[in-house]
Amino acid sequence: MTTTAVNPVLRVAPASPAEAAAHFRAGLAFHADVADVAAALAAGGDPGFALVDSRSAEAWDQGRVPGALHLPTALVPERAARLLDPSVPVVTYCWGPGCDGAARSALALAELGYRVKEMLGGFEYWVREGLEFETRHGRERRAPDPLTAPAGTDDCGC
Repeated sequence: MTTTAVNPVLRVAPASPAEAAAHFRAGLAFHADVADVAAALAAGGDPGFALVDSRSAEAWDQGRVPGALHLPTALVPERAARLLDPSVPVVTYCWGPGCDGAARSALALAELGYRVKEMLGGFEYWVREGLEFETRHGRERRAPDPLTAPAGTDDCGC
């Protein structure tokens, strides 16, 4: 009897379409990408959410998304009620994909009763996509990284 080797991708069979749809729908309930956050903020008026930078004061001083509130993860329990309206959803971010500060901040906020999403890519991808950011010296913008912001698009090109 001959056995056919299954490649590593299909060693575990893909989920059914219904299971996959439920999984990805749930993921979108927890995450927002940089381009969508930027578009919502650029539309003017109230974006319908508060944007929270969960990094340290030193990181905040190096640069931040314009309009973000500074609420370091460790200070969420004592300061969230003073800074955030519990009826307004919150989007958290930290440095980037290698940092779990936004997820930890989102968890702390959810445990306090806030509806929350994490901005995937964090501040790193905000800058890499060529979006304007603030520092203590004013506003800046860097050239977009062509791997994250394809020429002629305002999003991930998806």
